[in-house]
This record gives sequence, structure tokens and C-alpha cells, in this order.
Amino acid sequence: MLDILGNEWNIKPAGGQTGEAYIARSGGRKLFLKRNSSPFLAVLSVEGIVPKLLWTKRLENGDVITAQRWLNGRELHENEMKSGAVVDLLKKIHRSDALLAMLKRLGKQPVTPQAVLAELESRMRIGNMIGGQAAGEAYSFLADNVDKVESGEKVVCHCDVNHNNWLLSENGDLYLIDWDNAMIADPALDLGPLLYEYVAKSEWRSWLGRYGHELTGDFLLRMHWYATAQAAKFMIWHAGRKESRQAEKLRIRLVRLNRDAAFYLQQL
Repeated sequence: MLDILGNEWNIKPAGGQTGEAYIARSGGRKLFLKRNSSPFLAVLSVEGIVPKLLWTKRLENGDVITAQRWLNGRELHENEMKSGAVVDLLKKIHRSDALLAMLKRLGKQPVTPQAVLAELESRMRIGNMIGGQAAGEAYSFLADNVDKVESGEKVVCHCDVNHNNWLLSENGDLYLIDWDNAMIADPALDLGPLLYEYVAKSEWRSWLGRYGHELTGDFLLRMHWYATAQAAKFMIWHAGRKESRQAEKLRIRLVRLNRDAAFYLQQL
């Protein structure tokens, strides 16, 4: 990678799940580099959803390196996730024809509830039912109601909208980063986990009103279904990495979601 930037640059891993991200420094200059990121990044940059993409270069071994502008800033605090800026950016993402067209050109097909359930079943089988009773109850709810959450609404979903993936620059600009797992799916896949984790239920109607979606019984069930699926998925993922604190936090969330499931079924 030094062949691209020159020896005056100091490149170090940036951490993250993939191990393919780097921070490059030279004097007062700073770049965020990533190896083999999706072409989707270019459209996200043009739409102003991620920090500006500066250049893309291909290495001799075929790897592609992208460089983004480094922005001084911070991740959002949990109590900031209900803000109007979050609503507006997520609405922009979900309404973007350019993002949807690019994912389709990349061969992405809409993800169905059945596919989400099948992935979770595979993870549970590999993890030998990590999470015990909470995971088992969640899976039963998801399997029993998979046909009830079918929807014709399909948008570009980020699929992990927790507060760590929101970047607030020192100039006050908000970005949503880490798009490696983006897919075309029901918007409830993003909205359910976000609302359950960060927004008081008494504020859901006004939050969704700004977003542009009616709070119907059908949509409540869809959000609850996807929030449950995501909590179970990430609980198993963290447990598999021996990250017990994160896994236990998600297990507790799953217990709460299981407890509330009957209420949302009654709203249909």
C-alpha cells in the first residue's frame, strides 16, 4: 500500500470487524483507507451519506484501495439517536433511488423474512443454541410469524444502525458509515432495532411521522420481528467471538423483546 502513497505516509490498521481498514498519516494530512470496499461506496459518497471518496486505485495483485477524506468527529451518543438529524438521514437513505439502483446493479436481490430466518437458524445451529431459552423463544416467535411480516416495501437498508456507526463531524455534519452488510429489504429491518434500542415508545409515532411512515399494527409487528431477529443474530455473533459483555447485553434485550411479542401480535 505504501507504493500508492509513498514512504512519507505512516499506515496503521483502523480496527473494525474486517481488518481491511487503515488510517494513513503524513504530516498534517490524514486519510481513511479501505481494501476491496464495494463500488457502492462511490454512490454513498456522492449522496453525502459517507465522508467524501477522494480516489480509488487498483494494486498489482488485483486489490482495490479506496481513500476517503478523514473527518474529525465522534460517534453519536445513545441519547442522540432519536434526533431529527438521524431521522432525516435514514429517510434520505431509504428514499434514495440512486442507492437502490446501484445495489441492484451489483446483483443484490431483496431479502425476504424467510431468508433472514434461515440465516439465523444456521447461526444458531453453528453456535449450538447460544443464548439458551431466550434464543429458543425468539426463534419460535420468528418462525411462527414469518409469513405475517411479508411486505412489498423494499429499500436500501444499512442493517446495523447502532450509535457506533453514526459519525458526527466537528462541523456538525452527520454520516452513517460501515456499509459492508447493506442489503435491499423491508425498512423495518433498520427502523425496528433503532426504535427499540434508542427511542421511547411514547415518541415512536412522532419519530415515524417525521420519517414519513404511519404507525400501524402491521408495521409494529414487522419492526418487532426484525428487532428480535437482529438481537438474536448479534448475540450469537458476539458470543462466538467470546465478547461476553456485548452478548449478555443482547440476551437481556432479547428477553425483553420476547416478553413484548404477544402485545404486538394483538395489534394486527
